[in-house]
Amino acid sequence: MNIEEFFQLSAGKWFSHRTSQHLAFNQSENSKSDIIIEALAVDHPEVIKVCQQYKINPSSAFCAAKITWNGTMDKDQTKHSGSTVLVSVPDANNPGQGKLLREVAAEKTPVAGHYKFDSDGALVLTTEDETMSSEERLWFASPNLRMRANVLKSFGGFSITSFTSEIRMGGFPPAAKTSEAANSVSN
Repeated sequence: MNIEEFFQLSAGKWFSHRTSQHLAFNQSENSKSDIIIEALAVDHPEVIKVCQQYKINPSSAFCAAKITWNGTMDKDQTKHSGSTVLVSVPDANNPGQGKLLREVAAEKTPVAGHYKFDSDGALVLTTEDETMSSEERLWFASPNLRMRANVLKSFGGFSITSFTSEIRMGGFPPAAKTSEAANSVSN
């Protein structure tokens, strides 16, 4: 699987259930969300804007997706919603890995994540800035079931781990791509 196939297989509407563990406080937290993932053309204005935020030539973008979410935290029923645009920029020497750009608010400094695929086909995303580091592993158990495991470490010593299961609720990707990607998931 490559990043484009991963984005294509991710397209659609998903129900997401996340359990997070705050290690320093020995507390857990659950959240549920509806997530919509849509593929964007690399010449889409939002993709070009993200590339410009990172001072990267938009022609370097390989594929992109817009992610929109709406959900609640079980603990206090806090609503959370938003959207972001992700843009992949493959490494010229190794197209199986590269930078993952994420739309940022104007007042924040953009920090590019890095992606690569493990030998088992899982996508591994790492991001690090001056205050924290994050490693997230995403994989498909089947074309309609996606899993994510994340570790977020603050350089001040606090950590959060989370596990998320996502079930596709609709908006299937093209059948040919789904079966090709599903075959690579099961191999």
